[in-house]
Amino acid sequence: MQVSKLLWVAALGVLLATNAHAHSAADIGGGFVSGLLHPVLGWDHVAAMVAVGLWGAFLGSPALWLLPVVFPLVMAVGGALGLAGVNLPGVEIGIAASALVLGAMILLAARPPLWIAGLLVACFAIFHGHAHGTELPEAASPLAYSLGFVIATGLLHLSGISFGLLVRWPLGRMAVRAAGALIAIAGAVFLGQAI
Repeated sequence: MQVSKLLWVAALGVLLATNAHAHSAADIGGGFVSGLLHPVLGWDHVAAMVAVGLWGAFLGSPALWLLPVVFPLVMAVGGALGLAGVNLPGVEIGIAASALVLGAMILLAARPPLWIAGLLVACFAIFHGHAHGTELPEAASPLAYSLGFVIATGLLHLSGISFGLLVRWPLGRMAVRAAGALIAIAGAVFLGQAI
């Protein structure tokens, strides 16, 4: 019953969302500090990065460390594609969908095989990386910006893992699943804005 209510709230959020992009390039143009701040100031990134850590903690070892390692590695590939000017359709939709889907995985306590979880995280990482790769040529120092971005991404993953470790206790498991619900709702709103 609670899941159906959540889906209605998410659907309402999508219908009421205003037209905007899930990904904003407003803070691009600096070096390390700009890269460090970008993921933390963009709610679409916060939601997706925390969700990767949460889901990894929820799934347990080896997903606990594998998913947060796969994401930035594949994100770098997506960044290289964006930097090279390779067109990737639906980047904003992919970024928004990452929060929606990963949040839903946590909410529903989804436990797919590790290779499927890794593939799903990798697919979303391509979109996040591509968005930033297309912005890098405008940055004053692309290398410093990338370094700051990767560090911030790692810290967001760690915050998700830290909170996700609460799954060891029944009340903590409910809190983690509730966080997944909030991330999924945010993702639905981001998706409504990206469409």
